[in-house]
This record gives sequence, C-alpha cells and structure tokens, in this order.
Amino acid sequence: MPAPPTGDYRAVRVQRPAVPHRPRGARPGAAEATPEEFRAALAQLASGVSLLTVHDAEDGEDAGMTATSFLSVSLEPPLVLVSVREDSRMDELLSRTQDWAVSLLGEEHRTLASRFAMKGRLSDRLLFADTAWQRGPHSGAPLIDGALATVECRTEQRIPAGDHTLVLGRVLAAQVPAPAGRPLLYFRSGYRQLG
Repeated sequence: MPAPPTGDYRAVRVQRPAVPHRPRGARPGAAEATPEEFRAALAQLASGVSLLTVHDAEDGEDAGMTATSFLSVSLEPPLVLVSVREDSRMDELLSRTQDWAVSLLGEEHRTLASRFAMKGRLSDRLLFADTAWQRGPHSGAPLIDGALATVECRTEQRIPAGDHTLVLGRVLAAQVPAPAGRPLLYFRSGYRQLG
C-alpha cells in the first residue's frame, strides 16, 4: 500500500469565465420581460374567479373586488393568499381591517365578476344592492349566495410584491354551498366556462 502524500496540499479552485444563460430567442441585454410579454404569457394560465369582500367597520360599508390571484397556501394551518393592487381601495381597507372573505364564483356569476372588476365603477353599495349575499359570521364580510365555496379569513401577513400586496390569511371558516356547481374561469383575458 503506498504511503499517503506529504506536504502542503490545498484545494485549487479553477475560475471559469461567467457565461450568462440566455434562452433561445431572448433579446441580448434584456433583464426582464416587458409588461406586454408578461401579460401575454400569463394570459395562457386559466384561473378561477373569486370575489374578495370586506366589511369596513369605520364607515359601515361593504366593499368587493374580483380576484383571479387567489390560492391555497397551507392545509395545517389553513392558509390562503390573495393579491391586491398596491394603493387600491381594497389594499387600503385590508391594511386596517383584519377579517375578510372570498367567494369562489360559478358560471352563473359572470356578470357579477365583471361588475366588481370594472375600473371607474359604481359605488360598492350600488353593486351589492343587486347581489344576493349573506353576512359571514366570522368575518362580517359579504358571502355571495350560490358561490361554489366561501372562505372567511383573518390576515396573518401582508407582503409587498412589486405593484401589488400579497395578503396571507388564516381560514376561519370554509363552506361549500354549491358542490355541484361549475367554476367561472378567466383565460386569455376573458371569462370562460369548462367544456
């Protein structure tokens, strides 16, 4: 058996020139996708449509916003996440109101989803006037009648993310009022139905 080598041996790290990885077809020097590229790519992702609601105890009003960026985060504890535009009315309300709700909308709620998504829209009071809903016992927020499912939440964390705020919520209650319903989807910049 040969004797182990003696002397001062040190690991030598070989430096290789850094070669930036650029996907085929990418523009040289591009640091990120343009808003148009990003919007076109993400339009290919089908999303469920929901209505985020809150009861503003300060003025006694209810507010709502159509959301397609709503997702499950954790089973134990039950956590969900919703994304709202930074400096929007909903962002401001959720910064001072801990409890809120989400109603997962079905195919028959297409008009409702459009109404709550309009820019420069009517007041929330007028929007809710034509909508059948019940007040959530845990959140105090409106829960839409006939929704596929409803969840009532309490904010755990607010996370700034670009031009949006991610609101992480603990689920206080979850119901499935319409288990046989069919979901309303948002795909390629429009509302869609399954099949």
